[in-house]
Amino acid sequence: MEQTISVVVEGMTCGNCALTISKVLEKKGMTHIAANAASGEVSFTTPEHTDVDQVFDTIDSLGYKVQRHKPEEETHQQHDHAHGDNAGNLLAVCILLTIPLLAHMFIGWHVLHMPLVQFVLATPVFIIGCIVFVPGAFRSLKHGVPNMNVLIMLGASAAYFYSLVGWLFIPQQAHEYLFFETAASIITLVMIGNWLEHKTVKSTTVAIDALVKLQPQKARLLMTDSIGKETILEVATTDVKMGDVVVVNHGDNIPVDGRIISGEAKVDEHMITGESEAPQKVIGDMVVGGTIVVDGNLRIVTTSVGDKSVLSNIIRMVREAQSVKPKLQKLADKISAIFVPAVFSIALLTIIINFFFVHLSFPAAMMRGIAVLVISCPCAMGLATPAAIAVGLGRAARNGILIKGGDTLELLKTIKQVVFDKTGTLTTGSLHINSYMAISISEQEFQAVVVGLEQRSSHPIAVSIMRQWGNIQSAELTDVKEIKGMGVQATDAAGNLWQLGAKKWLAQTNNEEFDLYLYKNNVCVGGLVITDALRPDAAITIQQLKAAGYKTILLSGDTPKKCEQVAAALGIDEVYAGFSPEQKNLKIEEFVKTAPTAMVGDGINDAPALARATVGISLSDASQIAIQSAQMIISNNQLITLPKAIRLGIYTEQTIKQNLFWAFIYNIVAIPFAASGFLTPTWGAGIMALSDVVLIINSLRLGVRRL
Repeated sequence: MEQTISVVVEGMTCGNCALTISKVLEKKGMTHIAANAASGEVSFTTPEHTDVDQVFDTIDSLGYKVQRHKPEEETHQQHDHAHGDNAGNLLAVCILLTIPLLAHMFIGWHVLHMPLVQFVLATPVFIIGCIVFVPGAFRSLKHGVPNMNVLIMLGASAAYFYSLVGWLFIPQQAHEYLFFETAASIITLVMIGNWLEHKTVKSTTVAIDALVKLQPQKARLLMTDSIGKETILEVATTDVKMGDVVVVNHGDNIPVDGRIISGEAKVDEHMITGESEAPQKVIGDMVVGGTIVVDGNLRIVTTSVGDKSVLSNIIRMVREAQSVKPKLQKLADKISAIFVPAVFSIALLTIIINFFFVHLSFPAAMMRGIAVLVISCPCAMGLATPAAIAVGLGRAARNGILIKGGDTLELLKTIKQVVFDKTGTLTTGSLHINSYMAISISEQEFQAVVVGLEQRSSHPIAVSIMRQWGNIQSAELTDVKEIKGMGVQATDAAGNLWQLGAKKWLAQTNNEEFDLYLYKNNVCVGGLVITDALRPDAAITIQQLKAAGYKTILLSGDTPKKCEQVAAALGIDEVYAGFSPEQKNLKIEEFVKTAPTAMVGDGINDAPALARATVGISLSDASQIAIQSAQMIISNNQLITLPKAIRLGIYTEQTIKQNLFWAFIYNIVAIPFAASGFLTPTWGAGIMALSDVVLIINSLRLGVRRL
């Protein structure tokens, strides 16, 4: 049976690393492979009867380390700690030894110019370089996907051994052959770049790391014995089961998703919803694990645990989204796959042309070839998209937006029109009495009879009426019957027949004045207009979308009259009313053919249309099938977040293009400069080391850019 595996891989710190792992897993028969250098995670689907441990061993054989059977948060912490200690210590040694080697070019102190001194200083740096880069270079060559380590070690080895041969075999002209500082500076500067890259790459996933840290490790479990005595036990959150009751006090993280059964409190949900104000939660309200009680005390009955919780689903969805590659990244990956062999060929050609045709000395020609090797950077192309997507999706999560797939960000850029469902999307979905009219009976009798009929019904409309009129004294009615799909009827003490229901049951007229009609002995004596209140932020949302140039469309199964009223109130451009789910689906298909279309919905009947749209968008209180069908979920349930989400998609796609432009232009310009002698290997290594950092800093701008 197929299974999907997701693991953290130590040492996968650049796009070329991710590409190497992806290629090898593909050769092993894995499918749906996603290697994310930003988060250090690899996911893939295995064929039937696959030994997963053997797959992990394959990844380990590439020089990486698969983290097995460890808690996620602990894994990340250990990875960061180990990387910081080892890389930091080796880098410090390299810097201390390389500084005097470079200083000899500016200082006349004869000791620094002695070949033996330069050899003594450069050799430990070269050995460290071999320890750091050679294993990865060798394994990448073994698996047919050469990476940046190959270029670095070729350049450093050429400079080191050329200097060694010149010093040992041509001692009288040794100064013309000494390039020990070049070998050392290449290794040191690249290690500095890798260290900076590791630090900055980790900052792109800070939003997800923050969500992971929100997951509480302990819970106070309320135990009640057979005589009603209560005991509170502190247990691991993983031990809490569905239906268990937990106690949460002021300042505590809520350990589980659940429903409040006792107490009330203000709950800080900003990391989940993006809302800075802590809402007041009372008995019956749902709460999310990981949020914080800032004022009050609660007892909560658990409704979901483990990977079924809201927070776990958010983390999973964002990580899955980070691993989906847009078309731009797929192009970059194809180029990265042939990049190293191409650069090696260019470097060899540079040496040949400069030595045989430009008539430079061999050392000078070789230095130009080495400069070509070390200035080339396939990592930038591999990181261009993951870095931007990691920041973009992380910021989206902080602002109450969950996006399924990095390619969705790319699709948002293309949207030209936005289609809205009505009920539960533009409206609150909470019905209320907008107006009523009593005909031939008093208002007091009208209200009393309506309450007497509806208090026996569980229909949503009846519940809404009772919510408003529940304090009104009801009429004494008997023989109350609810007629499915029609309404309610009953008789009073005088034998009068009262009926309250839909027009299709009672009203023999085309007049659509009321939504519910009240009849007494088959004569209309009044009616009610039931409306669904508009969301408070619906009007400003439509206004912002129209100001940005988007066409707005209302597509609903409700009556034309109600849809026209909503459209007029909000300023929506086009209205399509009375559409069944099948008709909605077909209409969305028509829209998509004319222009890229986003669909915003919330119900089961919207699911096919959400899946059909260019980008399907669901609110967080929507049905589960709608959420599963959508590509973007507004988790804070605020419609005003929609324009922000679209702008974030546009900005993320712009950042990806900027990153790829930088990655390509850097290599296109830098390689000819190095081949022409305008850049020494040392300068080349320094510029290459900073290239990824520049790219990641550009991506981090997404985290602060105004939406």
